[in-house]
Amino acid sequence: MDNAIKNRAEILFLYDVNFANPNGDPVDENKPRIDEETGINIVTDVRLKRTIRDYLAYYKGKDIFIIETRKDDGELRTKDDRITDFGTNEDIIKKCIDVRLFGATTAVKEKTMTLTGPVQFKYGRSLHRVNMMYVKGTTVMPSKSGNNQGTFTEKYILPYSLIAFYGIVNENAASNQKIPLTDEDVDLMLEGMWNGTKNLMSNSKMGHTPRLLIEVIYKEGNYQIGELEKRIKFVHDMEDEEIRDIKDGKLDITELINSLKNNSDKINMIKYACDDRVAFTFEGKECTLGEVLAGFKVQKLDY
Repeated sequence: MDNAIKNRAEILFLYDVNFANPNGDPVDENKPRIDEETGINIVTDVRLKRTIRDYLAYYKGKDIFIIETRKDDGELRTKDDRITDFGTNEDIIKKCIDVRLFGATTAVKEKTMTLTGPVQFKYGRSLHRVNMMYVKGTTVMPSKSGNNQGTFTEKYILPYSLIAFYGIVNENAASNQKIPLTDEDVDLMLEGMWNGTKNLMSNSKMGHTPRLLIEVIYKEGNYQIGELEKRIKFVHDMEDEEIRDIKDGKLDITELINSLKNNSDKINMIKYACDDRVAFTFEGKECTLGEVLAGFKVQKLDY
């Protein structure tokens, strides 16, 4: 594990959806998940990890353990099948980047693996209240033999939601469980977050756009600022539910940047990517991310 990660890191990731369903609830008509008390849109960490896994598997050719695969007869492969594909637990960890990142829990035929992934994300939450829209349509083809016309379709979407995810890369979880997670693995995950979001092109997911990605890498272990997602605000001059585009407001990063500056002696490097349609403000003035990060060792990620 000589090349395993040595540093703690925090991740902040923002993306938005436009007339799409970012994360349907299968037990509630696949409606977007909304906190009924606040009107905030919620996206599970499982959804984000699925985005990353699919990108790494289908676009980067990486071995992924938790992914849908089928046998020649079309039947879904089970966990037991997947374990057989890769071999021992050690083989699975070595071969499968998603297990090194997020861990895995399996208990099949006396083969048990319980790993807490070094990378963990909180639920994503929109930076504003959202408005859910019910859309009804029709299909051309009948649903079954004997019908003379198509059927009705229905779905629930959000006209707009700007979602913030927060995550931590925990070097202790990697070393204590002997998970050989590398900096290269984490870099691929960041690419999967950004480009994987761009590649969500199904009927319900079309309209996803990555807007901001920041990784703060610390000089030492056991330290992080924490709650980066609560240190940004989407400021605008309209009702939350009326927002339809990233240009309808500005991202106030004053608290985030001040927190980074107050902890500059503990920060080794900051990596970032941002969409050119995002308008940033710092202490009431428009700015660029590069300007406010001057003084830090930074790496701009070009995806």
